[in-house]
Amino acid sequence: MTVADAPDQGPDATYFAYLAAKDWRIPKCRGCGAYVFQPRIMCPACGGEAFDWVAPSGAGTVHSTTVVRRRPADGGDYNVALVDLAEGVRIMSRVEGVDPMAVRIGMPVSARLADQDGDTIVVFDPAGGDGR
Repeated sequence: MTVADAPDQGPDATYFAYLAAKDWRIPKCRGCGAYVFQPRIMCPACGGEAFDWVAPSGAGTVHSTTVVRRRPADGGDYNVALVDLAEGVRIMSRVEGVDPMAVRIGMPVSARLADQDGDTIVVFDPAGGDGR
C-alpha cells in the first residue's frame, strides 16, 4: 500500500503508510489547526473531519517512563516512554542512546526513524547528546 492508497483505509493506515515510506507525518486539523495523535477521523478539538498530514518537528519532552526488564539473552532492559511533542500531542515510544534507567521525566528528546524487524518506527534520542 502506498501513502496515496491509505486514505481509503483510514487514518491509522495513512500514518503507517507514511512511516513505511520513511516519512513521519501526523494529522493537523484544517479547521482549527490542532495537531492530532493518535490519528483519527475527527478532530477532538473542534470536530472537524479534514486533515493535512504534516512532518512534526521531532522535538519533545519525556512525560513518563518505565523500564521493561529482560534477560541479557533476550536483548536486555529497555524503556517505554510517553513523549510530549512540541506540537502538543503525546506519543508512546522509547528513548535510545542512553541507559534505560537514565531516562528522566522532563528530559528533552529528539525523534528519529528507526528500523525494527523490517518496519519503520519513531524512537527518540536525548536532545543535546548528553541526556540532560
